[in-house]
This record gives sequence, C-alpha cells and structure tokens, in this order.
Amino acid sequence: MSVSPSQRANAVRFLAIDAVQKANSGHPGAPMGMADMAEVLWNEFLSHNPANPQWSNRDRFVLSNGHASMMLYALLHLTGYDLPLDELKHFRQFHSKTPGHPEFRYTPGVETTTGPLGQGIANAIGMALGEKMMAAQFNRPGFEVVDHYTYTVLGDGCMMEGISHEVCSLAGTWKLNKLIALYDDNGISIDGHVEKWFGDDTPKRFEAYGWHVIRNVDGHNPNEIRAALETARKQKERPTLVCCKTVIGKGSPNKAGTHDVHGAPLGADEIAATRVALDWHHPAFEVPADIRASWDAKARGAQREGAWATLFAAYKKAHPELAAEFERRVAGNLPSGFEKRSVDAIRAAQDKAENIATRVGSQRALNAFGPELPELIGGSADLTPSNNTFWSGSHDFAPETPAGNYVRYGVREFGMCAIMNGISLYGGLIPYAGTFLMFSDYARNALRMAALMKLRNIYVFTHDSIGLGEDGPTHQPVEQISSLRLIPNLDVWRPCDVPETLVAWQQALLRKDGPAVLALSRQNLPVIPRNGEQLQAIAKGGYVLVDCDGTPDIVLIATGSEIAIAVEAAKVMKNNSVRVVSMPCADAFGRQPQNYRDAVLPPNCKALAIEAGVSNGWYQYADAVIGLDSFGESAPAGQLFEHFGFTAAHIASKAEAMLKK
Repeated sequence: MSVSPSQRANAVRFLAIDAVQKANSGHPGAPMGMADMAEVLWNEFLSHNPANPQWSNRDRFVLSNGHASMMLYALLHLTGYDLPLDELKHFRQFHSKTPGHPEFRYTPGVETTTGPLGQGIANAIGMALGEKMMAAQFNRPGFEVVDHYTYTVLGDGCMMEGISHEVCSLAGTWKLNKLIALYDDNGISIDGHVEKWFGDDTPKRFEAYGWHVIRNVDGHNPNEIRAALETARKQKERPTLVCCKTVIGKGSPNKAGTHDVHGAPLGADEIAATRVALDWHHPAFEVPADIRASWDAKARGAQREGAWATLFAAYKKAHPELAAEFERRVAGNLPSGFEKRSVDAIRAAQDKAENIATRVGSQRALNAFGPELPELIGGSADLTPSNNTFWSGSHDFAPETPAGNYVRYGVREFGMCAIMNGISLYGGLIPYAGTFLMFSDYARNALRMAALMKLRNIYVFTHDSIGLGEDGPTHQPVEQISSLRLIPNLDVWRPCDVPETLVAWQQALLRKDGPAVLALSRQNLPVIPRNGEQLQAIAKGGYVLVDCDGTPDIVLIATGSEIAIAVEAAKVMKNNSVRVVSMPCADAFGRQPQNYRDAVLPPNCKALAIEAGVSNGWYQYADAVIGLDSFGESAPAGQLFEHFGFTAAHIASKAEAMLKK
C-alpha cells in the first residue's frame, strides 16, 4: 500500500512533537500546522541533494519563522541529510546539531540562521537576488548553470516585524520571480489570536508591493498546495506569496488552534490523544520503514546534481574562463595575487598622501580593488553620494540590468543589511553597502546575525563622529562605535587616513570568517607619515605610529580623526617621552599575540586613549580616556572638537597631569 501525503506529514509532526517533549522545551505548534505544506514542497518541488548540501544549483529553503526549527530538522533527517535520529533526540541540548533555532554552519542543510522574526524572509530575498545576479553574469545560451528557486516559509510574526515591509517592497520592485513564499496564516501568536493586534489585509499589502498573490489556500490540502506552487513557478516577473490557511497544532484534540501549543510541549496525555486522533500508533521517534523510505531524497538528489554536473562539464568546455571564474567565486576565494596587488595600492596611497576624508579614501579603495573583484556587490541606503560607495566600475542592478553590481536599497537600513546576509549566504558574491554610522542602530540585529553566521559582509558607515558638524546630535554618533565593538566576531575599523582605509578594506576582503564595519569620516584628514614596517603593521589593528627614544613615559592611543590631534599633542609634550599608537581596529589588535600587544602598549606604561565617542570601552587599554560621554551639538566640526576637548593642547595637558600623579 502506498504512503499518503498525510502519513508523510504526520512523520514530521510526531518527530517534532516527540523532540520538544523530550527536551521539555520548544515550539511544536508551528511544525504541526506547517507539515502538510512542507510535505508537498519537499517531496514534489524542492531540488536538492542531501549528500551535498553545498551543491551550488540547489533550491534554497529558508524557515523564516525559525522557532519551528523541529520541522526543518525532521525534514532534513527524513530526506537523508547527515542528521541522525540521535540528534533529533538531543534537540536543544548542548553541542547537538539541533539547536533551538536553525543555525547556519551548525546543521547540514540549514541555509541561514533564523529566529529573529522577519530576517529569514529578508535572507531569502537576498538569496533570490543572488540567483538573479549570478545567472545574469554566468549563464550563456544553452548553459543555464544558475537556474533554481528560493522558497521560504513565514508566519504572522515575520509579517508583523517592520523589516518585512522593507524587504518585500524591494522584492516586488526587483521582480524576483523565482522567489516563492508560503505564508503560514494560522492567526495565532504567543499572546493569542492575532486579530486583536494584526488586522492587515496581507494579500492586498503584497499585491501593492508588486507580488503575485495566491489567496485562501487550504494549508492542509496537498492538492491545493501543489496547484499553488505550480502556478507560482510559472511567474516570469513577480515573486509569489502563497497564503495558506492552517491550524496551529494540527491534530491535537485539545490544543489545536490555540496559543497553548505555540511554545510549550504538548504533555504526555495530549501526545497520546494526538496519536489516536491522527492514527499514528508508533512509539516516540519511530517512523515506519515505508514512510521513511518515501521521504528519502538521496537518489533523486544525486540524479539532479548529476544532470547539472554534466551540463557544467559541457559549459566548462564551451566557456572555460567563465567556468573557472564561477568555481573560484563559489569557493569564496579571491583572485590569485590579490593580496600582493592590494599591498602595492596601499603603498601608492601612502606615497600620494592625499588629505581627504576617509569616506573618499574608501572610494579610492574600491577603485583600486574593484576592477579585479567582480564578486563585489555594492549599495547604499539612499546615501550613495555621501557614502561614496559607487565607484568607477559600478553599474546599477535593476530587473532590466540583472548583471549590475550596485543596489539602490532606498531608506531601508535594516532591510539592506539583512538582504546582504542573504546575498553572502548565497555564495559567489561579496556584499558591501553604506549608510551613516548613526543609522547602524536601525540595522543592529542584522549586523549581529552576520557576525553570528561568520559572513564576509562589509559595512561602509560614514559620518563617524561629531566631525560631521552642523547636522547635530541626531546624526552625530557617540555610542555607536563602542557598541558595535561589543558584537562578537564583528571587526570595527576606524581608519585615520587613506592608507589605513585601504588596509581596512583589504583586511575585510581577506577575512572569510566574519563581517567588518568601516567607520569613516566626513571631514578631510591628513595622511600621517609612515615607513614600510608601519604600513604592514596597520593590518594588526594597532601599531606604533609615532615613537620616542627609549621607553615612553606615556602612550597616547587614538583612532580615526583623533589620530592627527594625538600626533600634534605628542609634539606639544616635547619635555616627555611620548608614543602615539594608532588603533584602527581593536578587534584585530586583540587577536594578536600577547608579546606583540605588550610591545605596542608596554604593560607598566601609562596610557591615555582619545576617541570622539563614549569612553567606557577604552579602559581595557588605557588608564584614562578623553571621550564624549554626552550627546553632541549642532555647530561646525572645528568648533565642536574644541568645545569637547579634542585639541592637542587639552590632550597634552591631560597627559602631563597623569604623569604627575
């Protein structure tokens, strides 16, 4: 007797139910409600190979409502990924491959880390954008080597988060027709029935964005789900939202359709009743052999990847240079010799000694590095002329120009950075984008997710201090640099001139295991004299920029626009032995061996840190700080620097007072 779709869906339901019960923690309701949707999608539409989760032409699947993680783990286990049953039995336990929310790099087959609601759909949009760009760059007639779909499932919580408005508007504008979203419309969130606080006409909203919307699909009827997906895949110019009416906790006699099943185990009695209601008479974690075999996707996956491999072999013969470039980029490798050539560009910048803003220096870096990095995908949140993120080789991405390498995100900082995560996760592309440093607060959680997932994203955050002047305290970042440094695995660079800016770009590009922030000035800054050894040392995050004879009496530590002032202060203190240390990236400096750090900052030497921002983060390196522990003011930059004590005279006075103690 053949296995029915409902039997396959029940296998997902009960693996989720049993894992949550064993862990005494988790969310069984969403997996139970979405199991029928997942069964149709994964068995009839999703093109993937469980034996090779990194196959480049696989369909992407994103579980945006990441609290339903046990549904995804059940799907991965049943279809044949390297996720044994024991891992499901250790759901949410220490060092298991089944953490509470899906985590990229942790579990085979998980495409992105989800949990903070709304960001999963944003990541999926970034992946669909990546597919569109890579297809335009690499496909040739008869060789569609990039040709697949991106699917995502999302719930009411994702719809309510503001980020969904930002990114779904862009998806419609970009005509991402190979993006298909299934909306789990169960009407329940943690607090209860959502109509009390979520009364949107969601289909109309998405139609206004330019999406193709399929309404009122019975999310428990395989025929209706199948028909909707078939229709969605025929779209040529619009992404599709499939609105599936579902029952949270489907099958639970006493808890289905209520918030009681959202975020707590069903309990032994209710699980027993659910087994009876769904005619599932099997012990916990047991899936009958015939049902398990009907889920197995290994043979089908091998066949699909094999067909693609045959196509790619022919592509390689017809277009060898393109194929080699495709393989390089998908592997995440930079062009051979890039590091050496970047060093040459850094030396040239030092020799040229342009006294310009570091935001302009960033554009110089793009013009130097960009021509040999076709994987660079730039953009800005409606601040391109201010962020200087558009370089001589930039070309706008649009539906009509999908091979473009520059994205106009509009005023959507959070959406921009979450989409960047999806682009980076997709592979073959390195995203960078800009806004004012002040507005990094809007994007904070997307930056945190990039750091958590170890993505190679580059954030060009300009107007980095009170140096922006007259726009005043609403636009003058005070706490932003310090607070960004608190995010683990996020490198924060605040360069003082053009050479340091080029090094910051170089290091951000070379790093494969995390993102980087470039905090850049609006105002012009002088290039500081350096020798070759000092140029090389910039990459270490902190180095001796100006030294004295013998052991210093005091070390002045500074970053960014305050470096030039610290150098002048050292000259004022001519009766003392003063060392000036530039620390453009405290994160990189912290990774250096202890003996190097001690050589730069002698342990028994007094140190004064100078930065136009909150002071508390500097006490790990300094005995005292000249910082800005208040909001700024609206006035010309020079006047503000003097008012808040960022002058050579004030620094020298403070340092001399420290030496007298």
